[in-house]
Amino acid sequence: MQKTVSIVKIGGALLEEEALLEAVCQGFSAMGGAKILVHGGGQQASRVSQALGITPKMVDGRRITDADSLKVVVMVYGGLANKTLVARLQALGCNALGLSGADAGLIRARKRPPGNLDYGFVGDVEHVAADTLTTLLDAGLVPVFSALTHDGRGQLLNTNADTVAAEIAVALGRERRARLYYCFDKPGVLRQVTDPESTIPLLDQRLFRELLERGEIAAGMIPKLTNAFHALERGVSEVYIGPPTLLEGVSGPFTKISL
Repeated sequence: MQKTVSIVKIGGALLEEEALLEAVCQGFSAMGGAKILVHGGGQQASRVSQALGITPKMVDGRRITDADSLKVVVMVYGGLANKTLVARLQALGCNALGLSGADAGLIRARKRPPGNLDYGFVGDVEHVAADTLTTLLDAGLVPVFSALTHDGRGQLLNTNADTVAAEIAVALGRERRARLYYCFDKPGVLRQVTDPESTIPLLDQRLFRELLERGEIAAGMIPKLTNAFHALERGVSEVYIGPPTLLEGVSGPFTKISL
């Protein structure tokens, strides 16, 4: 029987609110089988930047990562956010191991070339070391990835956490049944962003295109869904988007993504 691995990406708001953080840690710890957690920490990074006198630069919700901002992102993502999660999971009996893409060369990326906009030290994933990651999983460890990668030449890069999770799922999905979960503070993909009762239970590419044309998909959800369809097209078995209860197998609102 083919082994299964669950890759869970948690949104920034889940790191900000104690009740949500507790719920996601409880749900993730209770998941059976091999599993991996991926996180960002953008809101924390922005607060730390401001405290240090560094003004965060955002364009359409995406962070411009100059040299000073990169230092903050590394400190917050790889330090504060990552180790807080690891400690919380360890307290729940989950043998978590905090990682960045640079550790053991697990996720290599290339610096995004400047186009109409120079995002700075932002990376696009090139390679995930699936064999090394599988060794960690088979040893009973639970990798917890911050959204940091490296270029193989000594440079750390800020990388979209949704993309990191999708690329890990794709890499592991070549040998295992990979399930990808995008877990955040909403009940799923909503037709109306202000109406929690408007969750779409099943979203395929045809419906996605229709909703895009009608402007019914929130701008911040588009990259997440793009990554979700990309993962399914490249062999990931299942993709779900929803709240922390999704991880507990509790019946309730969530969105399943389908081709």
